[in-house]
Amino acid sequence: MGREWFALRDEGLYILPVLHERLEFAEAVRLGLEEIRPKAVAVELPASLEEYVLRAVARLPKVSVILYESSRGEPLYIPIAPADPLVEGVRWALEKGIKVSCVDVDIDAPLMWQERLPDPYAAARIGHEAYFRKVTESDLLDRASPLDRLRERGMAFRVRRLLCEASPVVLICGMAHAQRIMADLKGPLAEPMDRRERKAVQVFHLHPDSMAEILSEPPIFHAMFELRRKGLPPEPPEEPLDSVGRPAGNLRVLDGGAERIRDEAKLRNDALVWCARRCHFPREGLGDAAMNFQEILEAGAPLPLREGHMVPMDRQMAMWRWLQRTCRIYKLKYGSLPERWQVHTLMRFARNYALVDGRLVPDFFQWVASAKACVDENFAYELWELGCTYPWQKELAEDLPTTRITGEDLWLGVRRLRIRPRLFKKRRAVPFPVRKRRKESRPGEWAEAFRGDALCSYPPEDILIERFGSYLKEKGVRLLSEERSRVEPFTSSLLDGIDIRETLRNWHEGRIYVRDLRKVRGGVGAVVVIFDPDETGEKYPYRMTWHGEHDQESDMAFYSTPLGENIVGPGISRCEYGGFVMTYPPRRMADIWRDPAYRILESKPEILLVAALDYTLEPNVVYVASRPPRAWLHSLAAKMGCRIIYIPIGQFSSSTLRKLRVFHVLSGYDKRTIAKEYIHKE
Repeated sequence: MGREWFALRDEGLYILPVLHERLEFAEAVRLGLEEIRPKAVAVELPASLEEYVLRAVARLPKVSVILYESSRGEPLYIPIAPADPLVEGVRWALEKGIKVSCVDVDIDAPLMWQERLPDPYAAARIGHEAYFRKVTESDLLDRASPLDRLRERGMAFRVRRLLCEASPVVLICGMAHAQRIMADLKGPLAEPMDRRERKAVQVFHLHPDSMAEILSEPPIFHAMFELRRKGLPPEPPEEPLDSVGRPAGNLRVLDGGAERIRDEAKLRNDALVWCARRCHFPREGLGDAAMNFQEILEAGAPLPLREGHMVPMDRQMAMWRWLQRTCRIYKLKYGSLPERWQVHTLMRFARNYALVDGRLVPDFFQWVASAKACVDENFAYELWELGCTYPWQKELAEDLPTTRITGEDLWLGVRRLRIRPRLFKKRRAVPFPVRKRRKESRPGEWAEAFRGDALCSYPPEDILIERFGSYLKEKGVRLLSEERSRVEPFTSSLLDGIDIRETLRNWHEGRIYVRDLRKVRGGVGAVVVIFDPDETGEKYPYRMTWHGEHDQESDMAFYSTPLGENIVGPGISRCEYGGFVMTYPPRRMADIWRDPAYRILESKPEILLVAALDYTLEPNVVYVASRPPRAWLHSLAAKMGCRIIYIPIGQFSSSTLRKLRVFHVLSGYDKRTIAKEYIHKE
């Protein structure tokens, strides 16, 4: 039979076991019917709704929904969409002009398919026969209920009647019923006593906004399936990624004038066609056609097979192509591609998200949520828009009324995801209120006020740097605590909380792991931050030590750009830190730059670190720099009864570091009252 489809056979009867509303089994039905070429097709849909099913299938590719009520007033519905194995069976029979029959018994209950089975994508990889055998040999299928047995005997009776009229006959039914129906056909059967026709049944045209919420598969998968039914569509034209300017006759306008308006609907439709032509693996080497991240970002792909539509559409390959075209649209609309690390993180996140939910590949919600978390909301929005592409579904139809239906209306499990794409607007051509900077009345006026004695700092900057120092002290203690923490299985106490990562890593054990955070002896007594090691000693020549003015401030020693080089106000000099040390409590630090004990040290960062070890009253010192300190400094710290906690400076945002590096030195306390008029923070 091959890997593409599988059927149970018996004297002119083929039973195709499927999972309802799943793409992989719709492909299996399409390929199986093309090979079997039966004289009649039977499907697991209520016989009382056959007239409405045929009417809805006949108007495909427009998606319809059949709505009716049970005797208890419950709304019942059947969506009619292309990538559904039952719908494909009916549609194929109508196109070939052969008999089609709905053989299920109308039990007046919702047709909710809730099989607890492995991800249908497994059938595409291991083969439909192997998938069916594994499922039926296990206990995944529940024992048949009395209603199920009533339906199965009724379907068997009607299939037997079809066999008397034509042969061969194909029955398309749920995987849970296939073997029991085959067994019932070998025994006595009676005609089921069910409803022959229904009143107040309506067929509606489904609004395109409702498709993503009602259908089990993303609309783009239904669209790809529809395009591939009769052969691969022609290759769409490619719009250049880096087109400069906009065309204006024989010339191109590089700037100015109205912006080029791109037809986004056409862009997505072309992307859909491109994906439909390349959403299958080659027949040989099914698992060897992996795609690397560079191929995704460059939007390249090999040409499809000539008979590619006869190879089953692969869900994973379709999602890769979907991601490729989204990257291309993102580049065209926003001017840049996602980074390689973002794509790598997205695919890992989506895989893990799917595994947590018991799936092999992510569903529509998980795919978009992963894009939002790992790239940005604009990318997630483009991924969602392309995923909702279904060009045949218009808002209004000429033959049927249109309805909007939500998952909440039909008691479906609904998950919500809010996406706020950033809008790019033109700048307003109006003056923006900006405080003008004061200027000198004559050159050198402000420098004359800088006497160089009674130097002091600017208090708002002191608050900022002290907060950063307190944050580093807390971070250092937290790192030490995490380093000494212990993870163990949960027994009688949650200790310091559940360790989610370790619990997921050992999920197969069925145990919960908790974390025990060990207390750290002592705290952090000094903080050293090195923005630039200044190995040549020319960029940051100014060195200074000053004391805290009150108990809430620390003593600080630093090296910076020259004092008085950048005068921004009368007696106000703008400087930039190269590095600094802060020790607690204040008023204890001598001038370390003139201390003969530190003259043997080779660099200014080492002087600051040794001074921190010398003046700290706690056993720990935090050192923030681009490179860790040399090994002998760790040995020195151990001999002094201290420990150096190294934190890479790359862990902090560049904007935060820019705010911290700039500070101002005032020539006298009287300058603090006027400093705010001259100091402009970035």
